[in-house]
Amino acid sequence: MEPLDAAADVHALIRDVLPDLAPTAWFDSGTSEVVLPVGRSEARASSWTVLERCAREPRSAWPKVVDEWVREVGDRAFLAVGEMELFGDVRELLRLRIVPKLAPRDREGLVVVPAGDHFDAMVMIEHPRYGGPLTKARAGLLGLRKLGYVMTNTHDRELADVAVRDQPLLPGRNVRVVTKPGSRYVSALLSEVDQFLPGPNRHGALVGVPCHSTLLLYPITSTAVREVLPVFADVVQEMHEAADDPCAPGVYWSHGERRLTPLPATSLPEGSDEFAALLRRLPRD
Repeated sequence: MEPLDAAADVHALIRDVLPDLAPTAWFDSGTSEVVLPVGRSEARASSWTVLERCAREPRSAWPKVVDEWVREVGDRAFLAVGEMELFGDVRELLRLRIVPKLAPRDREGLVVVPAGDHFDAMVMIEHPRYGGPLTKARAGLLGLRKLGYVMTNTHDRELADVAVRDQPLLPGRNVRVVTKPGSRYVSALLSEVDQFLPGPNRHGALVGVPCHSTLLLYPITSTAVREVLPVFADVVQEMHEAADDPCAPGVYWSHGERRLTPLPATSLPEGSDEFAALLRRLPRD
């Protein structure tokens, strides 16, 4: 059975048990949420979770499943309100952290959106003791819905003071380092590497994000990239292995409309792919 097929009966069961299990709560038919007033605050819980659970069980088990879910939601509501009081305006603490693409089971239940083909953008609560990834359940209970301001928070409060410097990679070849020691959010600049490159940047750049506090960039201007790429890849790999907060061990080609294409670490691609075609038309240094 599909969850929506169970909706009418399950919602009726929720309405039946609320007076006994959560007398002050009510069911909002418009949003399919249980609304739980707690003190001066209000927590909400979508019924989708209990619909999914009931869809996997025989109809005879639905009253028990609903009963357990309502009790669970009530417990979480009190915890959520405690967090509201602890954090104040939790929206001020939300940050965006870019991580390598998560497996479906790892992203389940988290507030995560794709950031291209190879990375995900994960919403975090930035707090030294009570922080961590924002879960969908926590977001619902805290009333966090439209989260477009999270990237602004991250820029303004975490990334405004990143340091940018050039370091020698090979004789006459420098790598640009964008870093903030100890930060967990410099990786969020992956989609904005162009702002750290000399313009006009026609051919893109090699990009490494070995740890969440550092980006490595090498603007591609000539066939010199052939000798740079293997060394660049070694540096990224070594930094990733030594990092306290590792991100991605590989090298990417940043080009086009914020595209990131993975490149092999040990040999340059030959043949008909896009990067090989770029190599054939690059000027000699």
